[in-house]
Parts: sequence; C-alpha cells; structure tokens
Amino acid sequence: MDLTNIYASLPADLVATFSMVLVALVALALVVWDAFRNNAPGIPWAGVVALGVAIVWELFALGDAPGTAWYGMVRTGGFAAFVNIVVLIGALLSIILSVPYLREIRHAHGEVYAIILFATVGMMLLGTANNLVAVFVGLETMSISLYILTGLVREDEGATESALKYFLLGAFSTGFFLYGIALLYGATGTMDLARMSEGLAAGENLVMFWAGVGLLLVGFLFKVSAAPFHMWTPDVYQGAPTTLTAYMSTATKAATFASLILVLYAALPPERWTMVLAVIAVLTMVVGNVLAIAQQNVKRMLAYSSIAHAGYVLVGLAAGTPAGYAGALFYLLVYSIMNIGAFGVMALLEWDGKEGQTQTLNSLAGIGPRKPLLGATMVVFMFALVGFPPLGGFWGKVAVFAPAVEAGLTWLVIVGVLASAVSAYYYLRVLYVFWMRSPEDEPEAAAVQDRVFAVPVTSAAVLIVCVVLLLYFGVRPGGILETTASFFAGPGASMALLP
Repeated sequence: MDLTNIYASLPADLVATFSMVLVALVALALVVWDAFRNNAPGIPWAGVVALGVAIVWELFALGDAPGTAWYGMVRTGGFAAFVNIVVLIGALLSIILSVPYLREIRHAHGEVYAIILFATVGMMLLGTANNLVAVFVGLETMSISLYILTGLVREDEGATESALKYFLLGAFSTGFFLYGIALLYGATGTMDLARMSEGLAAGENLVMFWAGVGLLLVGFLFKVSAAPFHMWTPDVYQGAPTTLTAYMSTATKAATFASLILVLYAALPPERWTMVLAVIAVLTMVVGNVLAIAQQNVKRMLAYSSIAHAGYVLVGLAAGTPAGYAGALFYLLVYSIMNIGAFGVMALLEWDGKEGQTQTLNSLAGIGPRKPLLGATMVVFMFALVGFPPLGGFWGKVAVFAPAVEAGLTWLVIVGVLASAVSAYYYLRVLYVFWMRSPEDEPEAAAVQDRVFAVPVTSAAVLIVCVVLLLYFGVRPGGILETTASFFAGPGASMALLP
C-alpha cells in the first residue's frame, strides 16, 4: 500500500466518512464531559444530536456514486450510506428510550452513552468495510462495547452471568474469525474484498480458501445469532438492560449482515455457498420459532424471535442474487424498527426490579386497557413481526422470499412461510394476554395491579414514530426497495413486483 499521498487525501477521506468521524469525536467528548461533570443530564442528548446530524448527512449521501475512503478500506455512498442510516437510527432510538429507563433502574451513567456511540462507530465500520482488517477492527470495537453494556447492572447476578457468557463465547468466535482471515490471506494474497475473487480465479490453494471462508462464516453467524451459533442469545438478551437489548438486537444484526453481504457479493462465487446458507437458514428459522413458543418471559421470547428473523434474512442471502441482497437490506431496516418498538414497550412495563429477567407474560394480563398507548403500539409491533399486511414486516418477508423463489429455492421459502405461521402463535399470544386476559383470572398479575407504569413523553414519541414508519413501509415499500436494489448491478436487481 502506497502511503505517500496519505496527507493529501486526508481531507477528502474525512468528508467521505464524516458521520463516522463525528460520532467517534462526540463519543470521546462525552467521556471528557462525564469526567468533569459526572452523569450530567445533557450527555445523552448531545449523543442524540450527533446521531441526528449523522443521519441527515448519510441521507444526502444515499444517492452518491459508490466509492471508497482511507485507501480503499471503507466504502462510501449508496450501500454504505444506507447501512449507516439503519445503524444510526437504531442507536438514536435506543438512546432516547434509555434516558428515562436507565434513570428508573438507577444506572443513568454518562459513560453508557459514550459506549453506545463507540459501539455505533464499530458497527458503521463493520457494515461498510472493504477490507478484512477493517472488518475485524469494526467487529471488535462493536463487540467490546456490547460486552460492557450487557453487564451494566453489575450487582445483578443475571446481568453479570450474561456479560461473561457473551464475552467468552464472543472471544471464542473471534478466534475462528481471525483464523479464517489468515487462511483467506494465505490463499489469495490480499485482504481486499474486491481482489479476493481474482486470487480464487487463479485456482490455487482452493482448500485453504474455502476453509477460510468456513471459519469466517462461523464468526459472522455467531454475531447474527444464527443456529447452531445462537446459544448465547437468549441469556444475553434477557440479562441485559432492556433498551440496550433493543440496540444489540437490531443495530448489531444490521451491521454484521451488511458486512456479510459485502463479503458474499464482492469476494465469493454464489454457486459454492448458497446451499450452505439455505441449510443454516432452515435450522435458524426452525430453532428460533419452535423454542420461542415455550418461553414465558417476553424478553427471552423476543430473543428466540430474533434468531428466527436472522433465518429470514439468510433466506434472501441464500438466493445469491442482487434482489436477494436488496431484500435483505430492506428487511434489516424494517426489523430494526419493529424490534426496537417491541423492546421499548417491554422496557416501560418492567416491574420485577431485575430488568425484566424474572417477570412473566401472564403477569401483564389486562395491561392493554390500563395502558392503551403501550397496548396499541404493541399490537402493531407484534403483527409486523408476524408479517401481516399492511405493515412493513409483510413486505420485508416478501422482499427476502421472492428472490429465493426466483433462484429455485422454493422449498426454502415454504419452510420460511410455515415458520412465520408458527411465529403467529407466540406473537399473538402477547396480544391475547395484554387485551383479552383479565387480571383477576391470572394470579401472577396481582403483583402489578397497583403499579403506575409511567410513560415518558420521549419514549411515547419513539413508539409512535416506529408505528408510523412501519405503516409507511407497509403502504409504500417501493421507494426503499428501489433504493436498495440500485446498490447491486446485474440481472435480478429489479423489484418490479412491489408497488
């Protein structure tokens, strides 16, 4: 790599990655601010402003031609801007939900918001990385921050156990990831994604190459909670503070799947790995949905639901076509909104003093009429997660299932549709308990009848925004899908079947 012009290109690189640089600088500033004024109330809102500015910047960059910055290490414009928008929206909504929530559980520490911003920087780097070194740096920046956030409530044994489990298994998966990078470099002589296919075309070291791909996939599949690498997910999601779980379950998946899409699209021939992803998608959908049925804790149920949704995204990737990649990006956007909304509602209904770890769904019997805003918004989020029209979740599933049918994977789509039908049971069960069960008929509900469950204005605003976005994406999905399809050249990028 020729670095003779590094200073000459520095201004252009800073502008090209302005949103990432801004979030990183504000995160550092928050650390200093908190050191001088511990837990200052303005700290989280400074983070919100920085994320808002970054979103606006990326919206303007959405129509830019794709390019690279920092000597080809990071992608810019188009695809990269879209991924950054999804990650930034997840961080923004999660911070707004976290301000009253963390104050309620007495852990409103200023450094928490700095760590969220550092994790966001890692996710943005991971989702736009054009080189395996940048992928690894982004992955670890994100992961280390999330380990800390998971164990935020240190006096809680469940949270500490979750953080330790996440750290140990995450470190183990990182070893696979690093070894895979080493093998790929040995087989191709490069870590640049666009040049890897050239090394593969030479026909040398094929065994080393595909061994590296396999190990790399293990690292990616662990981070997105795909079966059989999902074991950590229920415990971590249940043990972490609920609003931070919302952040981990959405922005993390968006960034990791975006990085996986870049690797698959730029570096690997699709005919070699589509069946592998198809099998993993089936296993992930079945495991996630079947195990979610037996859960009595809503956070744990949503954790298994998150596993199942990773399987739906893998259906789109298994198609190995531009339309499949475009559909996966659209699905990640919609999934982020509906999952943040669902976890946001549960954060406002916690009563056990353990971040919702021990309370059951039945204890919230009849909460819908008592808290109509929470009950009504939960209706939208649950129906969206099932995939009912006219909500964004419906078109999200169409966007990943249709390319798979076109690619000849009809059997995989049938499994996905059946898995979605199974998911309707446990999603609609939440609404049944919220709206149709009487508290007098459920002994566990007696413990929460006198609780106020205050709904802060900012949290209510986030829930309403999520509902509006899901309705909009359900009625007018075509614009977003056309945008995501434009990121990928070649046949199959058209989404003409959608309005």
